[in-house]
Amino acid sequence: METLTELYQQVVTSLSWDTILLSLVRILILLMVFKVASKALLKILSRTEKKLIKKEIAEGEPPSETQKRIETIMRLVRQGILITLWLLVILVVLKEIGFEIGPILASAGVVGVALGFGAQNFVRDVIAGFFIILENQIRVNDVAVINGTGGLVEQIRFRTTVLRDLGGVVHIFPNGTINSLSNLTNEWSAYIFDIGVAYKEDTDHVIDIMKKVGQELKEDEILGPLMLEEPDIFGVDQLANSSVVIKGRIRTLPIRQWQVGREYLRRIKYAFDQNNIEIPFPHSTLYFGEKSKPFDLRMIDQLHQQGGPAEDTRPSTGSGQ
Repeated sequence: METLTELYQQVVTSLSWDTILLSLVRILILLMVFKVASKALLKILSRTEKKLIKKEIAEGEPPSETQKRIETIMRLVRQGILITLWLLVILVVLKEIGFEIGPILASAGVVGVALGFGAQNFVRDVIAGFFIILENQIRVNDVAVINGTGGLVEQIRFRTTVLRDLGGVVHIFPNGTINSLSNLTNEWSAYIFDIGVAYKEDTDHVIDIMKKVGQELKEDEILGPLMLEEPDIFGVDQLANSSVVIKGRIRTLPIRQWQVGREYLRRIKYAFDQNNIEIPFPHSTLYFGEKSKPFDLRMIDQLHQQGGPAEDTRPSTGSGQ
């Protein structure tokens, strides 16, 4: 018991209370500075977030998608800044207490290198996902082609992007492995059509009909608002083997191009039928042999129906009597 008391007295007498008080004051000042700095940074980030949302909405991006994308980015930035500040505060506090932070930093560096080698694909995917969201390359409900696979974008995460194709198959792409990305519905979409007519047709007359059909479609109460303008008929694009190909384009709201384009082709078919404009299609001729036996059998059936003599004209296969 006396030994513990003596040890306690030695520890107390060896302490420099001036140094302790000075360290405590420094730590309190550091914590206050950290608290003020963190609040100031959070306010700056909040104002920046609101400004970015207003800017994107002014440029025509849907408010819900804008808010979702920018909130995701700012959340990541906010967490990164706070983690960095906390690490700095902890290191400074440890130094004030008397710990040597040099070995700690060296150990952290070794651990960081080891984790970097082990999780380099993960880090690559997260960084790639961050820039996909930051640069607004694709958004949820966009139609995109990723690495040659097309479909509807269902989710965009920091590590992966989820795509569902027309057959309902879900494709998951690590963001770091995305080598090619094509967005079919960014700001506006387009339906490209190639319509072939017979060589005997007057192409100027055909183009006039196509323009008229486009004007009527633009005036439609349902589909008209989905179109940004009347169809743009480029003109004769190709002299093919059996048809003259006329190319055109319909600009629509995002992801509405197929709905408008199908209706436009349906109306074109009716308009061509009304104006006796021929749309060429391939013909096939079936050849049954030199004697055309199916034709002979058909003639026999006709004679039976007319009540006439039904002499079998098919060649005999037996010796006969």
